[in-house]
Amino acid sequence: NKLIVLWDDNHITIDGPTSLSVATDQLARFEASGWAATRVDGHDPDAILAAIERAKTSDKPSLIACRTTIGYGAPNKGGTNGVHGAPLGAAEIAATRAFLNWEYDPFVIPSDVLDAWRLAGLRSRQAHKSWSERLKATDMEKRAEFERRIRGELPSKTGDVVSGVIAKARADGGAVATRKSSEIVLEALTAALPEMLGGSADLTHSNNTKTKATSVYVEPPKYDGRYVNWGIREHGMAAAMNGIALHGGFIPYGGTFLVFSDYCRPSIRLAALMGVRVVYVFTHDSIGVGEDGPTHQPVEQIAALRAIPNLLVFRPCDTVETAEAWKLALEHKTGPSVLALTRQNLPLLRTDASTERCLTARGAYELIAASDEAQVSLFASGSEVSLAAEAREKLEAQGVPTRVVSVPSFELFLNQPEESRRQVVGKAPVKIAIEAAIRQGWDAIVGSDAAFVGMHGFGASGPAPEVFAHFGITVEGVVATALSRLKR
Repeated sequence: NKLIVLWDDNHITIDGPTSLSVATDQLARFEASGWAATRVDGHDPDAILAAIERAKTSDKPSLIACRTTIGYGAPNKGGTNGVHGAPLGAAEIAATRAFLNWEYDPFVIPSDVLDAWRLAGLRSRQAHKSWSERLKATDMEKRAEFERRIRGELPSKTGDVVSGVIAKARADGGAVATRKSSEIVLEALTAALPEMLGGSADLTHSNNTKTKATSVYVEPPKYDGRYVNWGIREHGMAAAMNGIALHGGFIPYGGTFLVFSDYCRPSIRLAALMGVRVVYVFTHDSIGVGEDGPTHQPVEQIAALRAIPNLLVFRPCDTVETAEAWKLALEHKTGPSVLALTRQNLPLLRTDASTERCLTARGAYELIAASDEAQVSLFASGSEVSLAAEAREKLEAQGVPTRVVSVPSFELFLNQPEESRRQVVGKAPVKIAIEAAIRQGWDAIVGSDAAFVGMHGFGASGPAPEVFAHFGITVEGVVATALSRLKR
């Protein structure tokens, strides 16, 4: 009964009567989903209030269908699509005023209405005062923790938690998929941050989003868990995470395949527009999906996500970048973040522990320097960074000084000062961007005259290495492109 929906049931859409396109019994539909549903006269305040009071006593969420006439009181346009999204016009406004006996000038609020609203405000002020007093009387430690979460601040130990994950990854060494890297990071973060609430759209064991700390499901009638099985409802998951973030006190994250981000997109866009902290774990991020074929191989999705304003998109190359991306996503209080993660194993590239700087925060940085003045600069993200590193070795062996730039986040890089960006891009005469996705977006970093090794159409079904080879996204392909540009 904490969810009561009042539906303006006016039987009108922009195109005309709802009967043009809808024959659904909406009350029966909601009742079939376990809701209480009722219909009232939407122009009768007493009937609406009575329905709300009944809903408060229900053990179900409630839908109250308020049967209304759109444009009520407009004698010529009322009840038609003519008032759905268009002004009434001066003549119809005058006729409506006459019908409703409304004698007040535009923007004048009658005193009795104004007094009623002010009394409601005073009532709510007292309710808030009582709540504040209860909070003040709460145990100091519990109150401080509650207030921290509501402010959206992270525990002071968050940085140390991430540093611990990075140190262990360097000690362990081995190659892992970045979806597994994310799981390793989440194990540590969810244990340290009780406000993190996880989930997946029916892909938990593929997205690696469930941890020991979030092992208890949110399953009615128990709600003490920290993991939601959203089912095959990507849009519903993303929309609900927006609501959870707006409520405050929680940091929601949810997983699905990157190709299915299209189903989440309307809610991702709204999260970015509203500036709420939501984290999307999008795995199986390229043609590396392999045998699932082009329907499940994302090629344009990463570019489409990068096009959304106020959305941070991370495509990390190893466990270190993945840990840094998670830290940055949690610190980003004013917008959502995406982590695009691999299915296939990747080597650990950030092995140097001499620096504790979060290089991912720069968006792009030189990962491997050239042996001399660089003739070739290789720019890559995610799984293609290790490919670039191998291509560099081949080029250096042929006497071509080559550097590698990792680009985990376009947005963070493009927000860097111009001089910093210029230094990262460098002056090498040959620049090559490498990503198992379409080129769109790369020109802002490498320039339109740079070469691109990546996708130019949809993928294909087959073992991942064979698919990469089919599309020329290989060490040999990068080397050949570089030598061709150098006219060797």
